[in-house]
Amino acid sequence: MEQAYKFLSNINCPDDLKRLKVSDLPVLCGELRDFIIDALSCNPGHFAASLGVVELTVALHYVFDTPYDRIVWDVGHQAYAHKILTGRRERFATNRKFHGLKPFPSPEESEYDTFTCGHASNSISVALGMAVAAAMKHEDRQIVAVIGDGAMTGGLAFEGLNNASSIPNNLLIVLNDNDIAIDRTVGGLKEYLIKLNTKSNYNRIRYSLWNFAKTLGVLDEKHKNKILRFNNSLKSMLSNQQNIFEGMNIRYFGPINGHDVEGLIRVLSELKTLSGPKLLHIHTVKGKGYEFAEQDATIWHAPGVFDKTTGKRKASCPAGMPPLYQEVFGKTLLDLAYKNSRIVGVTPAMATGCSMNILMNAMPHRAFDVGIAEGHAVTFSGGLAKEGMLPFCNIYSSFAQRAYDNIIHDVAISRLNVVLCLDRAGLVGEDGPTHHGAFDVAYLRCIPNLTIASPYDEHELRNLMYTAQLPDKGPFVIRYPRGRGSLVDWENEYEEIRVGTGRCIKRGTDVAVVTLGPLGQVARAAVDELTDGEQKRVGLYDLRFVKPLDSEMLSEIGQNYRTVITVEDGVAAGGAGSAVTEFMEDHGYDLPVHRLGLPDKFVEHGPVAKLHEICGLDKSGLKAFIKEQLAES
Repeated sequence: MEQAYKFLSNINCPDDLKRLKVSDLPVLCGELRDFIIDALSCNPGHFAASLGVVELTVALHYVFDTPYDRIVWDVGHQAYAHKILTGRRERFATNRKFHGLKPFPSPEESEYDTFTCGHASNSISVALGMAVAAAMKHEDRQIVAVIGDGAMTGGLAFEGLNNASSIPNNLLIVLNDNDIAIDRTVGGLKEYLIKLNTKSNYNRIRYSLWNFAKTLGVLDEKHKNKILRFNNSLKSMLSNQQNIFEGMNIRYFGPINGHDVEGLIRVLSELKTLSGPKLLHIHTVKGKGYEFAEQDATIWHAPGVFDKTTGKRKASCPAGMPPLYQEVFGKTLLDLAYKNSRIVGVTPAMATGCSMNILMNAMPHRAFDVGIAEGHAVTFSGGLAKEGMLPFCNIYSSFAQRAYDNIIHDVAISRLNVVLCLDRAGLVGEDGPTHHGAFDVAYLRCIPNLTIASPYDEHELRNLMYTAQLPDKGPFVIRYPRGRGSLVDWENEYEEIRVGTGRCIKRGTDVAVVTLGPLGQVARAAVDELTDGEQKRVGLYDLRFVKPLDSEMLSEIGQNYRTVITVEDGVAAGGAGSAVTEFMEDHGYDLPVHRLGLPDKFVEHGPVAKLHEICGLDKSGLKAFIKEQLAES
């Protein structure tokens, strides 16, 4: 370690970093970048984003007094260099592993992690709250929000900006502009940032004006806004453009090279002394310092295991293996779009992750990436549906939480035919609690007019997608997991599934196991391992629809069994099991319902199989619980 990393091996906290000379920092940045490449080549994680902010991270911790000064990261996959410099270098090999370092910044893990950030666009609002709190407590605390990787496209970021312009604060916003989120950034803001320029004569005049004003002693609250307005007018005149940030009375600086660590330190040191809200716009390259990642940052966002010398990645789908559910979705959507000219695709910046890129590549005019803006994605889909189109709006389950009101107000009330595809439903693994799709059934099933379904396997996914695009289906929710399915031969002929119907897989006499989604396959395997006599006593049912419920099937269960066990990959509180319990109670069936699902706590990160084991949702756990109920029946 000491031979390979002369400076990095001696840095265990930002105070160690500050002992280096500024001229040493470019070498340190090279070591830090090499360390990330070495670590992630064998322990997969978010790769390109963290490479792009190495210099910025070093400069921030060099200039500011962390953790007393606060750095609020937006899009937590930018924060690996931050973790390494703040005492977690020796443990970085455990990043994203079970019981290892958390996948994203978390105050539970380190005092340097000022706020939980598993998704995008919250940094400005969070940092503004911190800045106002510091002022109210008369603390001389610097607050920095680092927003980038497409997060500025989110509506919450603009709400924070708007409020920052109207509340007295000393917030510094660093806009990391790398022209990309996971996929290439889209929208008018992207084009604006590309064109936004700061002329050298403007910078020279502005700084001269600022220094002159300081010598006159007129930089107090009485004169500040007048000088700021003059500054904004001067910039508009010299650069021949209007600045959206300065139009909101937020002082704008940049754009500057985000890979010049010495230049960043000079600018950040100067901005540290200025009062009022300000924004530093830096240009960076996602994947900086690793040629393969620079050439294709989307693939190298989270590349998995790879050879750091050749850039060859480990095959994600060995021959003969079933495809990912995401691939089945993408290919099925394209096939249905060929058959139904009304179908369009909508995604909030997850085109590659959810395989919407398959439709985009084949029919670019019928697929829309709206940026990291889940609420807008849903409302935009509502507008499309109102005018006769049939949008398949694909959002990761945990991110759909950000669009809850939009689902109610802009889709469900008007019963618009939007197909909401909730990708990565259930436990997702190493990305942890900010990304687990744990809550969607519980928060959606109380909304009128929705149809909510989850497929048992890939054939069912295709059939549900086919059913959802048939006439007069209204708002239709399909939830399915992340990862590989179970069927190599997945391209079945489409069949319409009657809405609100489940399936009896196996009849029994005493214990009915009612499942929702692909966990039904695990329950079936558990039942198959029981003794012949035990198997005869166990019935197995695939609920398939959690709204509307199959009342005929559930009535049969209520009349013929002594005990019910429900199994789902979502929270047990308010989920599918709760729906079955309510049905039995409402219809006078007096039998216990045991609800197996995710517990009333945030499940940590780790391999999905391990997390299912902990939650009692693996084959062994289900088998043991079924045997317990058989013994008591």
